[in-house]
Amino acid sequence: MAYDENLAQRVREILAGSKGVTEKKMFGGLCFLLNGNMMGGVLKDDLIVKFDKADHEKILAQKHVRPFDFSGRPMAGIAYVGSAGVKARKDLARWVEMGKAHAAGLPKKKKK
Repeated sequence: MAYDENLAQRVREILAGSKGVTEKKMFGGLCFLLNGNMMGGVLKDDLIVKFDKADHEKILAQKHVRPFDFSGRPMAGIAYVGSAGVKARKDLARWVEMGKAHAAGLPKKKKK
């Protein structure tokens, strides 16, 4: 199992009815995109969330959050949220909406 299908389904439920949302298998997990821009995803038991790079330190200081270091080099503007940080629906929804808001502020990607 490359990603927690139950967590992915919970994310889908929060995003239900949102226009422009697609899914793509990436990083050995599942990514959610808005208008072609990654907003987050699920890898193993963790939620991945994208956000403004200016908020990086503030986001990483939150409980259950750690740097996204998939390649061995931490990246700014993206982090893992551990399963304990998304156990409650309201907590998961907060993170999903944060990623969605970030992606919504980016220009739409043109289809190839």
